[in-house]
Amino acid sequence: MKIYIGADHQGFGVKADLIAYLEYGGYEVIDEGSKGYNPTDDFPQFAGRVANAILASNSPDTRGILICGSGQGMCMAANRFKGIRASLVWDEREARLARNDDDSNVLCLPADVIRSDKLRIITSTWLETPFAAAPRFVRRLAELDGLG
Repeated sequence: MKIYIGADHQGFGVKADLIAYLEYGGYEVIDEGSKGYNPTDDFPQFAGRVANAILASNSPDTRGILICGSGQGMCMAANRFKGIRASLVWDEREARLARNDDDSNVLCLPADVIRSDKLRIITSTWLETPFAAAPRFVRRLAELDGLG
């Protein structure tokens, strides 16, 4: 599976740890920035890079991970792109639901409130949970795609 990852300055340190963890697990990880710590960078550019990379991918299984202080900004920015289903996740239950019910293709993580080891568990849960494709879930996703 190919995973695009991006983070602003608040998620920069966590991103490096998560990349190493994912690569060790056999995932192909593409770093969409920031490539260096910049305390004045802005999250929308990284969310845009990850969202555009996913949408340009030929694989329906391509995913993205976005990290900022609260996770909220990245989630809001990513969800501006039609076809992106970004979920702000803070525990394993939410990670499971985001995938099982909503077929989330972008995981947004709050670097300021969760330790790196917990972020790894959340990420693994999200990556390993399949979409259930229950009729009600499929119907809701179609409704989402019809918005705006």
